[in-house]
Amino acid sequence: MLAQTSLSPFALFAKGILSAVFVFSLLLLVALPPCLAQDNPLAQPAPQQPPPPNQPNQQGGSIKVDVNLVVLHTTVLDDRGKFVDGLKEENFRVFEDKAEQKLSVFKREDVPVSMGLVVDNSGSMRDKRARVNEAALTLVQASNPQDESFVVNFNDDYYLDLDKDFTSSIPELKEALERIDARGSTALYDAVIGSMDHLKKGHKDKKVLLVVTDGEDNVSRNSLEKTIREIQKANVVIYTIGLFSDEDKKNRKKATRALKDISAASGGISYFPENVDDVHSICDQVARDIRNQYTLGYYPSNTKKDGTFRTVQVDIIPPRGRGKLVARTRNGYFAPGAPGQSAASDTRQSPSNFKSPDSSADARAWSLSGGSGN
Repeated sequence: MLAQTSLSPFALFAKGILSAVFVFSLLLLVALPPCLAQDNPLAQPAPQQPPPPNQPNQQGGSIKVDVNLVVLHTTVLDDRGKFVDGLKEENFRVFEDKAEQKLSVFKREDVPVSMGLVVDNSGSMRDKRARVNEAALTLVQASNPQDESFVVNFNDDYYLDLDKDFTSSIPELKEALERIDARGSTALYDAVIGSMDHLKKGHKDKKVLLVVTDGEDNVSRNSLEKTIREIQKANVVIYTIGLFSDEDKKNRKKATRALKDISAASGGISYFPENVDDVHSICDQVARDIRNQYTLGYYPSNTKKDGTFRTVQVDIIPPRGRGKLVARTRNGYFAPGAPGQSAASDTRQSPSNFKSPDSSADARAWSLSGGSGN
């Protein structure tokens, strides 16, 4: 066995002192103030950085932004009129009032849309409606399955022919389109403005209207100029189809100009087929256009909230080896106004009073304004 060595009183005293110092040091480290602990970056996790101001959130195909972001749904075509895919952000230049803007959002996705089918139901459409209805359903079937849609039939008045705001059901849309009592005149401008208002209830970021008519507007309370202004306030892409083959030359020219102005203001396009049977292929083309657009967004360098109209232009820098490419988007927008300015400056007339339904088809439809009027 090993013999135990006894310690002297002095050694025992020194050992006690060392133990006390060690315990005190541990206690001091535990109680160290947080401000000193922060000197060591490993002492605690780095604080989370707040997101930069005005930075868009692009999760799940949505663009959740403040009201200052200008969004442009843009179609790019080559010199043969074919859609151009695969472009990058550096291929786009965006100008507002001729001043180049910096893109904050760039996306190329087949995103679902909120869409309105706005179809002329005046007396002159009686023999065309069946083929127009079939074509409109083709548009829905060729579009994104997650789209939500509604149907507006219009003549002297305009009606939402669904028992709900939107639907993705083909049978429900078919039934709404077939509620035909073709008669009366053409309140095109009122129907467009009312349909844009209804699109505000949509759940999708991207909003679209398809408008089909065969005549000049002759009963709307709203003018073409007022309609264009409302389009420029909204962010709705409008495609128009004019079946004007039966119109006289003077009326046809005026009606054609109106549809072209409506589509150009929104970034859409107008079609004027000679035969109603061509509407089917047109609707198929519209569906491809909707699903093949780029989404561009920027915060204007002009930050004034003066309610003025700002022109917008998108130029394309073609990749090497590509020919000339052309972008189509809306031609401008109205800047936000100062607090209280919007309500004062919005002098839009309300649509005409709605007549009480006097047929079984009208009885099932309800006015977009929520009532039948006088």
